[in-house]
Amino acid sequence: MKTILSIIGARPQFIKHAPMQLALQKRFKALTIHTGQHYDKNMSDVFFAELGIPQPDYLFDLGGSKPQGEQTGLMMAKIEAVCQDVQPDAMLVYGDTNSTLAGTLVAAKMHIPIIHVEAGLRSYNREMPEEINRIVADEFADILLCPTGQAVENLKKEGITHDGIHLCGDVMCDSLKLVEASIKRMADYPYYFVTLHRPYNVDDQSRLKRLLQTFEGLDKKVVFPIHPRTISKIKSFGLDLNDFSNIQFIEPIGYIESLSYQKYADCIITDSGGMQKEAYMLQKKCITVRSETEWTETLSNGWNTLIFDHIEEIAHRVHELPGAYTPNIYGDGNAATEIVTIIQAKLGL
Repeated sequence: MKTILSIIGARPQFIKHAPMQLALQKRFKALTIHTGQHYDKNMSDVFFAELGIPQPDYLFDLGGSKPQGEQTGLMMAKIEAVCQDVQPDAMLVYGDTNSTLAGTLVAAKMHIPIIHVEAGLRSYNREMPEEINRIVADEFADILLCPTGQAVENLKKEGITHDGIHLCGDVMCDSLKLVEASIKRMADYPYYFVTLHRPYNVDDQSRLKRLLQTFEGLDKKVVFPIHPRTISKIKSFGLDLNDFSNIQFIEPIGYIESLSYQKYADCIITDSGGMQKEAYMLQKKCITVRSETEWTETLSNGWNTLIFDHIEEIAHRVHELPGAYTPNIYGDGNAATEIVTIIQAKLGL
């Protein structure tokens, strides 16, 4: 039986990996490396339990606030050691994290075929490390699995046109189907659901305070699960959570609980890439605290609104109703099965 080695390390990748692992293990020896990029227990272990997938075969302890280069280099050394031992027939990477970059570079240097799930995304903001990571992954990948037609077009613009490119839908639709029966109301009052973690929103004391003050002034309660990075910054800036009585700060939550809060929220406010998609799939209005998005489809008819410089606009944008909804823009929830079929055909495994 041929071996596929998957690399994961962050919350969005755990979610994408669930349907892929379930599909892969039916036809391959499907091994997983968890790099430990998301090191908080609530940001990691809970997802494997909720999504019904095996614990990783290899778990590295490489999380924490390391510089980008150091973290990526440490990951590469450990991934290379596993590859030398396992001799995988292909390596599968997801999205755009440092774990993705590390796995891609190791595989490229060891001449291991690379499979990139969620290929072709572009924010066209190269100040984001994620943009660099996804560009490198797409450049070296042998099989590029695109979630949308726009992703395919983005690759064409960069001259990536080989026969390894496939439009297959988004595996996050598959993940949602896996757990949708478990989604339930978490709060019996009207609320907005907020997540923030990106450096440009939480590393600047003045900006983070402005955002918190904006949430404090909203007309409904704000439920805010705090990412470990965000709470670390709040503490370092000397901000007092008790000064924000309209915000219900909660611990990081699992996948099902996050979807549950999103489904029954009056609006979602986030800087997460994955949550923009989840909001759209759940037919919920989203405000994205960024100046750009990889998921341009969500902007159609006002389902997603970008706000960055004028934070005060959030107060009235939460009340804007979106227009007509276009279903299935991210596929029908069967992407993982299609991807495994493509892998078998393209690599002759």
